[in-house]
Amino acid sequence: MKIKRIPATGVLLALTIFMTIIAANLFAQDDFRKVNQKAFKPGEKLTFEINYGFITAGEAIMEIDPVIATMNGRKCFDIKFSVNSTESFDMVYKVRDYYKTYVDMEGLFPWRFEQHIREGTYKRDFEAIFDHQNKKAKTYTGETDPKKFEGEFDIPMYVQDVMSAFYYSRTLDFSGMKEGEFITVENFYKDNTYPLKIKYLGRETIEVPAGEFRCIKLEPMVEEGGLFKSEGSILVWLTDDQIKMPVKVKSRVLIGSIDADLSKYSGLAGQLNSKQ
Repeated sequence: MKIKRIPATGVLLALTIFMTIIAANLFAQDDFRKVNQKAFKPGEKLTFEINYGFITAGEAIMEIDPVIATMNGRKCFDIKFSVNSTESFDMVYKVRDYYKTYVDMEGLFPWRFEQHIREGTYKRDFEAIFDHQNKKAKTYTGETDPKKFEGEFDIPMYVQDVMSAFYYSRTLDFSGMKEGEFITVENFYKDNTYPLKIKYLGRETIEVPAGEFRCIKLEPMVEEGGLFKSEGSILVWLTDDQIKMPVKVKSRVLIGSIDADLSKYSGLAGQLNSKQ
């Protein structure tokens, strides 16, 4: 019997496909945590007006892609966050920031985080790849491939990046907390893991362009990797219901404060019971 020769490239391709399937199944079958949440879903989009005093300085958009992504054989939220200054404010301080994270849909931990900062003359591109099986994170810098490898670092299980930490905090139960109490989330950025403490400050009704909402008030004690640069405290108001939609962010700077006020929202996971 004449045996037909199989090209080496064909064998390599077949082995690659086979190993990819095995790897995907290993990731898919791992015993990762499962977080039951009804706070957000694919397709959610939140738009904020950014104001510096009486000046409208820009717009920020937080959105979850309607299409579910797949990383390491697991379904993920594809979450994006962008901040752009207005054309009129560009003359004062031009901002074109973009963040992206892939968050495991079941476990609510990140597989990959990207940060692209363009603020005035400052520029930074950062990427972190998370391996929650081996508790490692690999980091890279640079705008285009090949990106510069910065290092591999130890991480605790289910460590968050700053964006995934924000969404994860929306699933937490603050109902039994007293004013001044803290919740801590482990947050990785650059080359280290930081304890991101979230201070509960009680309840407050807030009015923004999108409406009037009963809210819980929080103060993230950000050390590194924040979405908003700040020389002082950052305050966040989330709707006081299971959605915990962000309504307002106030970031104190050297002179005055920067406010991000919710102006539009769509694609929510449920009904806003906190809207007045």
